[in-house]
Amino acid sequence: MFVIPLATLSARVDSNSKREFEQFCEDTGMNVSVCINIFVKEVLRHHKLPFEVSMDPFYSRENMEVLKRRIEDAKAGKNMHEHEPIEAD
Repeated sequence: MFVIPLATLSARVDSNSKREFEQFCEDTGMNVSVCINIFVKEVLRHHKLPFEVSMDPFYSRENMEVLKRRIEDAKAGKNMHEHEPIEAD
């Protein structure tokens, strides 16, 4: 009998997500290890994530710089006025 050596993979997630994921796995008849192994195998088989990942324009470098400047201004009590939303490219 051929035995594949196993390794432990650990990840940190918030407790609510962990609980919901465990429930999802149970509802589908799997345990967390089986579900994560399916994910890993799919990534390795196709050399990509099995879902689309895209950037949220809110977290762009340009927007973060604008937000930092505005926070500094707000702390200093200056430039406190309404403005138009920043459009993402």
